Amino acid sequence: MSKIVDSNMHWLPGDLFSDKNLLDSFLDCVPKQYGVHTRVEQIEGKNLRQLIIEQPKGYQNLNYAEGQYTLESQLADMEKAGVDHAIFRLPVWQEWLDLETCKKVNDRMAEYVKRSDGKMSALAVVPPWGTDGALREVDRCLNELGFRGAQIVAHYGQIYLDDPVFRPYLKYLNDLNVTTVVHHTPLPVDYHSVLPYTNQRRQFGRCIDQATAVGRELFSGMFDELPNLKFIHSMLGGAFYAFADMLVPPKKEEFKDAVDRFQAGTGNLRDHLSNNIFFDISGAPQWGKAQLEAAVKVIGGKNILYGSSYPIRKDWFFQGIETIQGLDISEQDKADILGGNAVRMFNL
Repeated sequence: MSKIVDSNMHWLPGDLFSDKNLLDSFLDCVPKQYGVHTRVEQIEGKNLRQLIIEQPKGYQNLNYAEGQYTLESQLADMEKAGVDHAIFRLPVWQEWLDLETCKKVNDRMAEYVKRSDGKMSALAVVPPWGTDGALREVDRCLNELGFRGAQIVAHYGQIYLDDPVFRPYLKYLNDLNVTTVVHHTPLPVDYHSVLPYTNQRRQFGRCIDQATAVGRELFSGMFDELPNLKFIHSMLGGAFYAFADMLVPPKKEEFKDAVDRFQAGTGNLRDHLSNNIFFDISGAPQWGKAQLEAAVKVIGGKNILYGSSYPIRKDWFFQGIETIQGLDISEQDKADILGGNAVRMFNL
């Protein structure tokens, strides 16, 4: 078996809870005027604090616990799980962070990775508006700090990545041929129907968000303009494999209907689905054997990357590799998913 790479490990600054200025910058960037609320409180029964994000108030969508992001504990967990290399991303916060806070995050992430003795890599985070300052920061991350790609989220506020406002930044990444991770956001834009129930909100809501984003990217034609852009969507793109053939049929229609109800000419979309859209698993045990095997059959092993969403759930991390190894798929697909694709896409 080749190198095993976890392409979805979360990272937050280790001094987030102790550096008041940094914590305030994280808390202050969250748009309270749009019904997103943050607070820091003690974890019941433990001498630890947690940072909670609610949207709307009273409905928790994100929890970050103190002390989960230390180099020693993460390296020990990687060794126990059998992970050789980690690709770090900032979980969700990049939807809101301003450029100056992003610079602080990137500096801390670079220092953290440097101490890992080659076992960790990082992805640049900047506001996605294509400003000169943001582009300079991406260049600094890639060429000075040694980062392996960039990270964005599926949507910012009310707008998804196919919106023209993102095109300057995405064109910059396209021209650099930089692999870009697309993390899910806490909730989809239209979230009220999944709000009342926790698993609907915190799991299915993220799937809706990702599948919506993938579909919009494909149907917008943005990859015709940006052919080098490679997006890696989290959570298997919201199980996009289940909808791929329905939304983007692999064959042209053989029969003529009285009314053209759907877009029939999807040939270039199938190419984009193969060449521009990739998916990380974001916790293999949560999907189940049949679903993972179906994803590989529909999407192909070359377009799926192993990822655990560490440290969200211990079983996703410590049982994830054996879950992939236990699938009824080819040994080549297993090798590609568990590390080969990440090594190739992130130039490890």
